[in-house]
Amino acid sequence: MKFDVIIVGGSYAGLAAAMALGRALRTVLVIDSGLPCNRQTPYSHNFLTRDGSTPRELAAIGRQQVGRYNTVDFIDDVALRGFKKDGGFEILTASGQTFYGLRLVFATGIRDRLPLLEGLSECWGISVLHCPFCHGFEVRGEKTGILGNGDDGFELARLISNWTSDLTLFTNGRSTFTPSQQFMLQSHYIRVVEKEINRLEYSGGQIQGIVFNDHTIEPVKAMYLRSRFEQHCTIAQAMGCSLTAEGYVMVDDFQETTVGGIYACGDNVSRMRTVANAVAMGTATGMNISKKMFV
Repeated sequence: MKFDVIIVGGSYAGLAAAMALGRALRTVLVIDSGLPCNRQTPYSHNFLTRDGSTPRELAAIGRQQVGRYNTVDFIDDVALRGFKKDGGFEILTASGQTFYGLRLVFATGIRDRLPLLEGLSECWGISVLHCPFCHGFEVRGEKTGILGNGDDGFELARLISNWTSDLTLFTNGRSTFTPSQQFMLQSHYIRVVEKEINRLEYSGGQIQGIVFNDHTIEPVKAMYLRSRFEQHCTIAQAMGCSLTAEGYVMVDDFQETTVGGIYACGDNVSRMRTVANAVAMGTATGMNISKKMFV
């Protein structure tokens, strides 16, 4: 089947791109695996008009609204491979289908690579958090921890200290903060605990405490972590799209990758992991593609 644009990834960025293209009367196929990165997160915040909605609810509303445009089609499938062909692109899916598009969009997000710490994955996105702007208000003033060290840990502390005065940095081993960083942390009454961590105590995804190798326990109500990540989908890389030094898909001001005709938007291109940012980038991507298809 042939389309003007194929969008791989049907979460917020992909849906926003599809809406812009549908309203521009472009024929669009959205391929979605149904596995968004935030599927474990109970509520989404800091998105105007939908503050406090569940991620599933936001995606469902988005898909329903985009589905009103009769030039946009959806398929629940997994994209496996992509190829350049006849001035456009072919995508092969896990179900064995092949689709052709003049333009290609990757809105595929990222996959978190969490530290191997018992209890961490069960609490991730619920009480072990990545963004205070998304979740910090709900745990404001609570006894809060940061799992981090060095520059990353220090930057998280600077960011999060506005939400609570009871903040502790857990370095899980010897601290690597510089003298000036140590001074800043002390001046803001942020403790540093260097003991090695054994596991997290939790119930129903809610962290209750940090258990150290010496069997002592530090109670906390929330914890922040800046996790490593990898691209959720590597088709863009296989097709020659470059990555940044941080591991994001490299795009220009129009969301176009280093391969002409291939675009990317959402969490796979930006460290600002918010619904609002994903929607904004997706909308811009759809508008830019439609305009550039005038040849």
